[in-house]
Amino acid sequence: MENLQAVKQRFGIIGNDIQLNRAIEKAVRVAPTDISVLVTGESGVGKENIPKIIHQLSHRKHAKYIAVNCGAIPEGTIDSELFGHEKGAFTGATQTRKGYFEVADGGTIFLDEVGELPLTTQVRLLRVLENGEFIKVGSSQVQKTNVRIVAATNVKMQEAITKGKFREDLYYRLSTIEISLPPLRERGNDINLLFRKFASDFAQKNRIPVIRLDENASNILLNYRFPGNIRQLKNIAEQISIMEENRIISPEILAQYLPNISRKNLPVLVKNDSSNSNDFSNERDIMYKILFDMRNDINDLKKLTLDLMQNGNVQEVQEENQGIIQRIYNDQDTTNSNIEVVQIPESSSENNYDFIETIEEHENLSLQEKEVEMIKKSLDRNRGKRKLAAKELGISERTLYRKIKQYDL
Repeated sequence: MENLQAVKQRFGIIGNDIQLNRAIEKAVRVAPTDISVLVTGESGVGKENIPKIIHQLSHRKHAKYIAVNCGAIPEGTIDSELFGHEKGAFTGATQTRKGYFEVADGGTIFLDEVGELPLTTQVRLLRVLENGEFIKVGSSQVQKTNVRIVAATNVKMQEAITKGKFREDLYYRLSTIEISLPPLRERGNDINLLFRKFASDFAQKNRIPVIRLDENASNILLNYRFPGNIRQLKNIAEQISIMEENRIISPEILAQYLPNISRKNLPVLVKNDSSNSNDFSNERDIMYKILFDMRNDINDLKKLTLDLMQNGNVQEVQEENQGIIQRIYNDQDTTNSNIEVVQIPESSSENNYDFIETIEEHENLSLQEKEVEMIKKSLDRNRGKRKLAAKELGISERTLYRKIKQYDL
């Protein structure tokens, strides 16, 4: 079995990404067998390289290798292309024609964009995979073929199966081994390696000086999402090589060739300091606890106000609530919240009930979400032990149990 670096060099594959290396290793390992392989990945990631590796490293390497783009063949003629047809089978069939499965007997067929196959063709393909048999269009005679099938798709197959666009049994037949290729944006420094390779090849071919990216431009390239993957990167390298006189490419120049680039794609300097991360986490936990306490204070205030007002003693309400109101006011300063603290008016009972409604209107509805999140985090930190979680939250175990039931945690 050839080593990884030799395979890359032989097939012109650039990059050292772990996911890419794993995909190539899978292809090399599966090549000597005859099992079917499904290559998955976004459009433009280089899926066509995998079946070439598999064919060239197999015992079929001296037989035919045929690549078929299933998405480019019209639905009405794809059966004829793959399986052939008899003379007179349909209008325009002036002579008998061999299909790809007959021509490639003993070799390998690469079915690119296999997810685009019509359902009727999928049935025929399933029969080839199961029995090695097919029937030409317009014929009743069963023919045998001995081909290795490698398929590729950028379609999410499980979604296609759920929508009834792809047969589940065919999917499992094709994907005996599934090889997934990563999108370019996940390949890190491979992006700059590929850019230099494409720029160098284009310059040599057209006898022009090679372009180079400065450091900032390289960072922008690394952070761009590349919806078109390797094809798009090659296109960008060639465009810049032709259009720009300056051979050192700045970020401003590069940005002109990157469609839909926005600030979120640009590199951001982040100080990698674990202590700062912990400080932020602790500060957030403190904030949640303050909000949690504020909610309890507001609930206590409403309950106490209602109880005392039912006895008709407004003055006593003001005196009893003074401490709670002061705590809410202090918490407001700490969290810079929008809770409004009001004094109880010495007027009619109607105005007193208006006070309760005012508190309810100003209560932050997001507090419940924060409370749930804080309880969840505390339970996670204490491995589900309610006693320890309750102690950390500053509430009784009984109250915590009630909250767990209330929020269905």
